[in-house]
Amino acid sequence: MNKVFFTDERLPGEAPIAVVMISLNEGHNMGAVLENLSGWAQEVFLVDSYSQDDTVDIALRYGVKVLQRPFRGFGDQWNFALQNLSITSPWTMKLDPDERLSDDLKRNLILAIQQNDADGFSLTRRLWFMKKKLPVSNVITRLWRTGGCQFTDILVNEHPIVKGRIKYVHGDMDHHDSPDLDHWLEKQNRYTSAEAIIAYKNYDLADIPSFLGTSLQRRMWFKKNFSKIPFRFSLFFLYNWLYLGAWKAGWVGYAWAWLRSDVMRFREYKRREIELTGCLPRKIFYGEGLPDTRVTQYK
Repeated sequence: MNKVFFTDERLPGEAPIAVVMISLNEGHNMGAVLENLSGWAQEVFLVDSYSQDDTVDIALRYGVKVLQRPFRGFGDQWNFALQNLSITSPWTMKLDPDERLSDDLKRNLILAIQQNDADGFSLTRRLWFMKKKLPVSNVITRLWRTGGCQFTDILVNEHPIVKGRIKYVHGDMDHHDSPDLDHWLEKQNRYTSAEAIIAYKNYDLADIPSFLGTSLQRRMWFKKNFSKIPFRFSLFFLYNWLYLGAWKAGWVGYAWAWLRSDVMRFREYKRREIELTGCLPRKIFYGEGLPDTRVTQYK
């Protein structure tokens, strides 16, 4: 049964935008992201997957409209959110709890909406790792007219499909990728398991793989064919470290580049493990559970 929480408070802002987030144990990010949105977003929604920390407590204190629903996959959860939330704002924005909008981006998004010549907006997301800003960024679509978007229905790395014209807006979104390496590794462990299952079962990717297609289609082509490339893990390290410029961030950039290569290695090894054993990765529950009343308890 789905749980729904509401308060009488609101996060009223000047932007005619409903910000939507999904979460699982994001208490370490929730206060900062909601401070970042206060006074800017007209509405904020959160679809939570039964967090065990204070994610929901913090969201409710800020007047966020919170729903809870079991997590079945990123594409599934985002499509549920867009189809079921009571959004009244004319524009909807996808935001992850570990992302922050710069003041320039906030102003430029409002100006772009006022021009009324596009149906969606893309922006630049810049990566932070180990509390250091890396010279690594990508352009992503994150804002659209309410009702004009759906997500690719895949387990992980979902992609928005927006009806109409997409316009680029200047200004940065900072992506603070995990509070520490322990958290980052646990998250990548879950993501690579999902990616391995996608590869093993030959599920659809975020877009049609095509070397000569769009930027997204080229990424899907490399993902699908990565295991066939000789010296691929070393080459991927060099791509991240030299081509993307992670070397400019010193040791942190060096570590990030190798870790990105390790992620691809984990994904491939997990897929091979499934092929060899015929068993999918088991879901692991981290953290303590409730006391079992059938056994003696000590404090």
